[in-house]
Amino acid sequence: MRTISTSPESTLQLLLFIDDRPKAKDLVKDVENFLQRENDCLSELQVINVAGQPQLAELFKIVMSPALLKLSPLPRQTIAGKNLLKQLENCWENWKYQVTKNTFNHPPELAQNVEYMTQVGRLADEVFRLTQEKSEIEEQIRFKDRVLAMLAHDLRNPLTAILLALDTIEMSGDKIDPQMVARLLKHARNKARDADNMITDILEAGRGANAEFRTQRQKIQLDQLCHSVLSDFYFSKCLEGKMQKLIKDIPTDLPPVYIDQEKIRQVLINLLGNATKYTPEGGKIELTVMHRTSQKIEVSISDNGPGIPAEMRNRVFEERYRLERDDEAEGYGIGLSLCRRIITAHYGHIWVDDAIGKKGSCFRFTLPVY
Repeated sequence: MRTISTSPESTLQLLLFIDDRPKAKDLVKDVENFLQRENDCLSELQVINVAGQPQLAELFKIVMSPALLKLSPLPRQTIAGKNLLKQLENCWENWKYQVTKNTFNHPPELAQNVEYMTQVGRLADEVFRLTQEKSEIEEQIRFKDRVLAMLAHDLRNPLTAILLALDTIEMSGDKIDPQMVARLLKHARNKARDADNMITDILEAGRGANAEFRTQRQKIQLDQLCHSVLSDFYFSKCLEGKMQKLIKDIPTDLPPVYIDQEKIRQVLINLLGNATKYTPEGGKIELTVMHRTSQKIEVSISDNGPGIPAEMRNRVFEERYRLERDDEAEGYGIGLSLCRRIITAHYGHIWVDDAIGKKGSCFRFTLPVY
């Protein structure tokens, strides 16, 4: 940036914006010579190379170079293009007239004007930085809210199951069979382990949708995992309490899958838990596993509850999204966001449709074959 002034009390302030093209130097000389010839008008010229100071071009709203901006007297005026010198000659008489009208109102020196605009630009950058920091802090607060909400939602099932097992042992006294006691204690231990795994997974989910989700995948027989989840003592009690019927179609000749067993177990528990919650008393829940292609297995869990409107089916997998009908109760959306992250981490897909042939919802997800 360089300046040429024809008077210490400059009144016509001009900014010439150029770039690194060779012809720019010739243009600068032509403009300077023109101003020196027209010395009957007090003027000051400042040359700005936009290649080195693009922020000034942005501040002064210059969209192309070369460009000549009349900064003062007001109103501002910009001329630009290859015939810039010719345009300057055409504007000159009008600009001189504007100067004569402002003889007794000298503006600040041009360098001060440019410095002022530079400071404005710096302040704008600082405001942007602070706004970004504010957004990050707000996201951290939302992160804590997500963690608390997901802990309350996803830990309730295993904790309730542990209490149910212990209460059954305590209330039965000497009447309970030792084998049943051993089974209930094993169930309680498994649920405690599930709760511990959930805490780890929920903290992973709370890191945000873009955070890397770690899995420990290995070769697993999915049919065995499904039967293990369905034989869960707490799940059986939930079905029994609402007199719901479970229909399952799990082939025995399924190929092994390549998954993180505990995380997929959590997906099954979550989806089955939602199914029992939304299926009315005496209703039916169906679990079906199909070998769709040579690369994928599809698992579907359907219920005959109220269903999910078509326009909301993608949103139920968003973090903390709740259907309006569920504002006063636990609803789809808290655990489903974690389910989607788990399935996505396995290179699978999860979605929801209408239940086939009846009212309700059908959640489906795919997993890679080993």
